[in-house]
Amino acid sequence: MLEPFRVTIDIRTDDLDINGHVRGPAYLAYADHARWECVWAAGVDPLALRAGNLGPVNLETTIRFRRELRARARIDVLTRFDWEPGKVSRVVQDFLTPDGVVVAEVESLSGLLDLERRRLVPDPGRHWRKYAVRPEILGLARSS
Repeated sequence: MLEPFRVTIDIRTDDLDINGHVRGPAYLAYADHARWECVWAAGVDPLALRAGNLGPVNLETTIRFRRELRARARIDVLTRFDWEPGKVSRVVQDFLTPDGVVVAEVESLSGLLDLERRRLVPDPGRHWRKYAVRPEILGLARSS
């Protein structure tokens, strides 16, 4: 298994609340950005996914704030996919300072939507594997 996928993000002033802390919605935007970078790194073309009538959806997202995160900081977002039986998977993301301190954790329960039927597809990992050039980046073994 590969290490979690890593993206570095610089905190911008417009991501802050009135107290000078990063706003909750900014954490969600960082998490979305890191997830898509991971998917692209795995070689998944979002347009091909869409052409296959499939679209990723978040069903639930939890943010756990651990430390203050302020302007001009730099963080690494580590992303890993945990595949479960059934129709859902988990995406676990750790937000780390350059010295390795965890400042936040974001965990999402996700699925893959059949855009025609408007229902989650069973075994979403099988579909992701089909579209990925490097499925191991998504925590999926190559198909045999």
